[in-house]
Amino acid sequence: MSIADLYTSGKHKNNVAHFASIVSLATASGTVNEDELNVINRLAQKLEITDAEYDEIINNGKKYAVEISSDKESRLERMFDFFKIVYSDHQLDEAELKLLNRYAIGIGFTAEAASKIIAKSIRIFEGKFTFEEYQMLLK
Repeated sequence: MSIADLYTSGKHKNNVAHFASIVSLATASGTVNEDELNVINRLAQKLEITDAEYDEIINNGKKYAVEISSDKESRLERMFDFFKIVYSDHQLDEAELKLLNRYAIGIGFTAEAASKIIAKSIRIFEGKFTFEEYQMLLK
């Protein structure tokens, strides 16, 4: 059972799962640099991760596997959700971009597809789009 399974709110459960995936990816190399930690802390606030959830996930980050989706639509929806989170402050820094790339590859996109989707998504998120519009633009 993952930590996300402990929560009944669908939105919060999704936020915890996203956060756990991001931490898992950030800690995959063994160390988290200061820029990555700053991104993780900002994302924790944006996702409304509690102190207890944060501590559990940070201390056990490698135990939360990133769920790979075989369905492209599910992967796109997860990217869309993640972009909404990252762009909630209307900016994207280099550390966030690196984590976005790792996240895209972690959920099942190839490195080439991840780069294309991220580049298109950055342009898209300069405006406001629904998921259906986002999905249509990426096809």
